[in-house]
Order: sequence, then structure tokens, then C-alpha cells
Amino acid sequence: MNRYALWKYIVIAVALAFGALYSAPNLFPESPAVQVSSQKATVKVDPAVLTRVEAALKDANIAHDGAFLDQVGLNTTVRVRFRDPDTQIKAKDALERALNPDATDPAYVVALNLLSTSPRWMASIRALPMYLGLDLRGGVHFLMQVNTAEAVNKRLDSLVGDVRTLLREKDVRHAGIARNGQQIEIRFRDAETRAKASGVVRDNLSELALREEAAGADLLLVATMTPPAVKSVQDNALKQNITTLHNRINELGVAEPVIQQQGADRVVVQLPGVQDTARAKDIIGRTATLEARLVDISAEGQAAVLGSAPVPFGSERFTVGRGAPVVLKKDVIFSGQQLEGAQATFDENQRPAVSIELNEAAGRVMRKVTRENLKKPMAVVLFEKGKGEVLTVATIQSEFGSRFQITGLDSPSVANDLALLLRAGALAAPMEIVEERTIGPSLGAENIRAGFTSTVYGFTGIAIFMIAYYVIFGLISVIALSVNVMLLIALLSLLQATLTLPGIAAIALTLGMAIDANVLINERVREELRRGATPQQAIAQGYEKAFATILDSNVTTLIAGIFLFLLGSGPVRGFAVVHCLGILTSIFSAVFVSRGIVNLVYGSRKRLTGVSIGQVWKPGTATGK
Repeated sequence: MNRYALWKYIVIAVALAFGALYSAPNLFPESPAVQVSSQKATVKVDPAVLTRVEAALKDANIAHDGAFLDQVGLNTTVRVRFRDPDTQIKAKDALERALNPDATDPAYVVALNLLSTSPRWMASIRALPMYLGLDLRGGVHFLMQVNTAEAVNKRLDSLVGDVRTLLREKDVRHAGIARNGQQIEIRFRDAETRAKASGVVRDNLSELALREEAAGADLLLVATMTPPAVKSVQDNALKQNITTLHNRINELGVAEPVIQQQGADRVVVQLPGVQDTARAKDIIGRTATLEARLVDISAEGQAAVLGSAPVPFGSERFTVGRGAPVVLKKDVIFSGQQLEGAQATFDENQRPAVSIELNEAAGRVMRKVTRENLKKPMAVVLFEKGKGEVLTVATIQSEFGSRFQITGLDSPSVANDLALLLRAGALAAPMEIVEERTIGPSLGAENIRAGFTSTVYGFTGIAIFMIAYYVIFGLISVIALSVNVMLLIALLSLLQATLTLPGIAAIALTLGMAIDANVLINERVREELRRGATPQQAIAQGYEKAFATILDSNVTTLIAGIFLFLLGSGPVRGFAVVHCLGILTSIFSAVFVSRGIVNLVYGSRKRLTGVSIGQVWKPGTATGK
């Protein structure tokens, strides 16, 4: 007899429960919603903002179907559901007035959105619907070229200043420093001074490669950036631009943006649901700068903080976030372009801190400033759209150079946020849009209908054929195929994958490959029956002999899918993800689940005389089993 151990049926039951639970959210329609997110680097969305949103809606007498905090990538947002689009529009206007009293300087982005109507308890266990890609939901697509050569040029310009300052500090005389293309040329009158300068530069600026040349009566020391240093500058510029784009696109209210590297120097930006191309361009192309300045602690400066006196000459008045005012000196200690690293860490007392690393030139300036201003406060200011806001104010505890820590932070999350802002406050290299596409929501809806219809028709055709040709075994194959699709959708939903048209094509391909495994099993069972095996033996031998063939064919296809994922990009990778997951669910459903169902139907029968698997042809006779 063919029987499964109890634990195998438990595994199948758990898999079915998992599939049903995590695929169910995709059956619920979307409802109108409003998303509230932060527009300012110094403004956080927290439970207090949620309370303000609920109070504003209550004051405006606007009913809603639930308000909650949600984590979107690195950012936290407030989302509120409504019953109809009219209420959604009214709520957006009411929240704009309540959260942004100063329309010229908004602190929050209030954006229209769509949310699934699945029960909240599902969301609490991360049972969420799949995201829809650009081709299914509509939106804008940008392919952006990052000018990594400009990032290298900026670094070379900075190195010219670093070399000049370094030689001055070491009292090494030269006859001039100039940049010639990708080279820095330093002129000397004698070989001894050149040798001394070479040692100083080599010891302090390891990213420069040096060689000695002659130019008429002068002796040259030619410095060029080493290939690893050039590669590091280019890679860091690309990574910083991607991180900065992630932060900025939050302003558009896009919950599922796609921002990813393509090739060595290009970035793909896809914004599903966004139709305002001009605003998207304004956001992603915006410039921002970061500066460190000393706090003006003079009597005039403190009077200006209280508003009882004008701001002293050489100082400016800012606010710490959107709170208390502070007066800072205009002299810049270092800027974001001189920042080489910022990581969240802990100080010697295990309190949250941010570890900062500056380039050599900024480090020398910082050493001089801190030596002369011990126990005085220093502030970090982020400038966006011509307006500056103070991220943090810290007291200088000791003299330090290019490596130091910002301490006195409230929590590790604050340290992480500050480190992120320090690293990604500005674009490290200019970007140019080289490709732009806009897909309307009506076209996206049509793509969904076409993709869904084609998949349903394909499934129906397969089901009719299998049941007509293999009867009960065909019906079991169709059930296993349904389980396969359910598990695949559940996995995609659990992973919060973005479904695109190539993904739908991969699901359709998965149906064909999955049913192929069932055909192999059914034909193996028929072959055993032709050889004269008993029905129970035929079932056991059919599944065992078909498994090796199924495994071989699926493993080879899985390898192809893995390489598609590793080497492809964009839609190709989306296809590969669905394809690879579909292969895994196909093996499980075609072999494990279908065998369990067959065992339930036939396995307990001691005197089984036949199985319903269609027409079985034996040599010399025709027997229908």
C-alpha cells in the first residue's frame, strides 16, 4: 500500500495554510488612501504625528477606515484609508492645512495613494499583497547617467589643495602646483627638495601614485590617482547618489519605488503611480549641501537667538530641526564634499554616536579649529532648496582631526538617521536623464487584464486536457497545479516582490513546466501498468522513477534562471525571480503534494484492482484502467 507518514501530511497542511494565508491579500481590492511622510531631513514621522493626523481628521469631521504607521524602506509614514475618492481628496486638503501651516515651508508630504483592503491582522503578520510594477500600475521611468568622471575631477581638485596645504605645513618649498588633465604637477628647483616632497606626499596621501620627470630647468613630481582610488571614488559616488535618490523620492509619496544600479555608471528609477513627470524631475535632480559651523556664543549671538537683537555680522540664524533657534558663524569648517564616511556607533560609555571621517585637507582644518575652540558648540547644517536646518549641535570635547565622533545622541535610531544624512545629504556626482518614459494608469490596468486573462486561459486549457486525458489522476494534477500557483503567489507576496508583465509571463511558464512534471509521473504510472504491475506498485514505481527525471530537468532550468538573475537587470531579473521560485514550488507540488493526494485516494485500499488514469494500452490488448 502507498501511505504517507503523518509528518508528511502535516507538512502539506502547513504549506497549504501558508499559501492560502499569504496569497489571500492579493484578492482584496485597493481602497483610496492618504500617505503622510517627512519632507524635511530633520522631521521624523512617529506616533505623535499619527495622533496629529487622527485629530485633524476628527476636527474636520472626516471619517476614515483606519490610520496606522508603516515602514517604507528607510522611512516611516502614516497611512489612512478612506471609503471613496471624494473623502480621500477632502482628507488630503485637511491634512495639508493641519500639518503644513506654512505653505512656503512644508514639513510633511501629504500624498494620495492606494492601499489594500485586506484585514489589519493580516498586515500584522506581514501578509501583504504583491507590489505592482510600472507596467501594471502606470508611472514614470527614468534611466539616469551618473557623471562619475566629474566625481573624479572633484576629487582631483580637492587633492591639489590637499597637496598644497600639506607641503606648506611641512615647510617644503616648491615652484608651483598645477593640474594637467588627470595629473597633478609639482615643480621644484632641486632634486633634494623634490625627494623630500615625494616622501611627504607618499606618507600622507596614499591614493596618489608618484613619478619624477624633468621639464626644462625645473624638476617635476607628477602625481596621479591610483586605479583603486579612482574606482573607489566612482563606486562611492554611485552609491551615494542611489541613497540620496531613495531619500528624495519619499517626497513623492511613492511606496514602492525601484532605484537600482544598471551597469557601471547608470541608475534606473521607476516610480509606480506617479504621473507628474515634472515634479519627479524636480525632486530627483535637487541639490543639497552639508556644512559644519561653529555656534556663535557671543552675547550678541545669544541675544539674536532670543530675538531681542539683530543677528551679528558674520553669523546666521537657523533652527535645530523645526524647534529651537540657534545662531551660527558663517565660516564653514567642512562641507559634505569633504566627508569620506559616517557610521553609527557607540562611544566609550556605550552611548549612541556617529563616527565621522574627513579627507586630509578638512582634517587639518578641523584639527586647528577644535584646538582653538575646546568646550564650544559646533553644528552640522543641511541646506536644501536654499534653506538650511541644523541636524545636530555637539560640544567640542577635545582636539581632533579627520576622524572624530558626534556624541550626545538620544538613541541608536537617531545615530543611524544622522549617519545616513551625513553620507547622503547631497549628490556626489551630477546625473543626466538619458531615457524617460511615462506609462498611464489605464494602460497599466489593461496590462493587468491581459496578463490575468492569458494566465487563466492557459490554466483552463491545461486543466481540461489533463482531466480529459488522465481522468482522476488528471484532476489530482490540476489540484497540485493550483497549489503550485497559490504557493508561488504566497512567496512573492511574503518577499514583497514587485510583479511586472515579465513576472506574469514567468507565472504562465511555471504552469507549463509544472504540468510537465505531472505528465511525466502519470506516464510512468501508465508504463508500470503496461508491464503488468499491480496498481499500488505502479503508483509507487511511477513516482520514484519520474522523480529523477523531474529533478534533472528542473535543476538545469533553475541554473539558467539563476544566471538570468545574476547577469540580467530590470524586467529580466523580475522574470528570473518568479521563474526560480516557480521551479521550487513546482517540484514540491508536483511530487510531494500530488503523491499525498494519490495516497489519500488509493493508498489505503488493500485490494485495489485499477486506477483512473485514462486509457492504458498493453501489448495485445486494450484495457481501460
